[in-house]
Amino acid sequence: MGARASKALLAIVALAAVGLGGCSAQSGAGAPVTITVAAAASLESPFTEIVAQFERTHPGITISSTSYDGSSTLATQILEGAPFDVFASADDRNMQTVIDAGMVQEADVFATNTLEIAVPAGNPASITGLQDLARDEVLTVLCAPEVPCGAASEQLLKLAGVEVRAASLEQNVTSVLQKVAAGEADAGLVYRTDVLRDDAVTGITTTGAENVVNNYPIAALARSDHADAAQAFVDFVRGEDGQRLLVDHGFGPGA
Repeated sequence: MGARASKALLAIVALAAVGLGGCSAQSGAGAPVTITVAAAASLESPFTEIVAQFERTHPGITISSTSYDGSSTLATQILEGAPFDVFASADDRNMQTVIDAGMVQEADVFATNTLEIAVPAGNPASITGLQDLARDEVLTVLCAPEVPCGAASEQLLKLAGVEVRAASLEQNVTSVLQKVAAGEADAGLVYRTDVLRDDAVTGITTTGAENVVNNYPIAALARSDHADAAQAFVDFVRGEDGQRLLVDHGFGPGA
C-alpha cells in the first residue's frame, strides 16, 4: 500500500470512530432518569397532582418518591447526605441553611401561605379567635418553633399579644391537623391550605394572619446526578400548570 493510500485509510478510520462516538452519545442522551423530591408536609396535596402531571408531560423522567415532612427535618436530612434531587421548603430559613452549606446555587419562591385556626367539625370549644386559644380549658396544639408553621404561629401569637400554653408541639403541620381532626385537641394553628384539604376540620380566619406570610422556595440540589431532570421539575412547579394546581389548593402566588 502506498503512502497516499495509507493516509486515506487512516482518515476513513478516524471519521468512522467519530461517527460511532456521536451515535453512542446520542443514544445515552434520551435514557430514562429517576429523581427524588423532598417537600414540606403542607405541599403533599398539590404535589401529588403536580408529580403525576409532570410525569405525563415529561416521558423519560420518573419521580421515584416524594418525602413529605417538616422543612427543618428535610433540611437536616439533606445536610446529612440524603439522596434528594429537589428541595421545596415551607420557609426561607431552612432553604437558606441548605444554600449556606453549598448544596443549592439559587432558589425561587413558587408559592405563599398564611395561618388559620383549625377546630374539629362543630367547633365544640366555641373558638372564635386567637384569644380563645389561651383559655385554660382549651386544648391547643401547635407546631414546634423550629419548623416553619411553628415559627409563623409564634410570630402571629406575639403580634396578637396572646400567650398560649400548647398541649403539644408537633414536628410538622400535618401532625397538628391530624390531632385536631381526630378530636384530640380543641384547636390548632395550621396553614389555610391544610384546612381546605381536610373535611373533618373547620377553619377560622385570624386577625393579622395577612401580616405573617410564609414563602415557599424550591431548588434543584447541586449534587444531583440528574441536574437537568431536577431543574425540569423545578421549572414545571413554577410554570403555568404547576401554579394553577397550587392555586387550586389554596396557595398564594410565588415571586
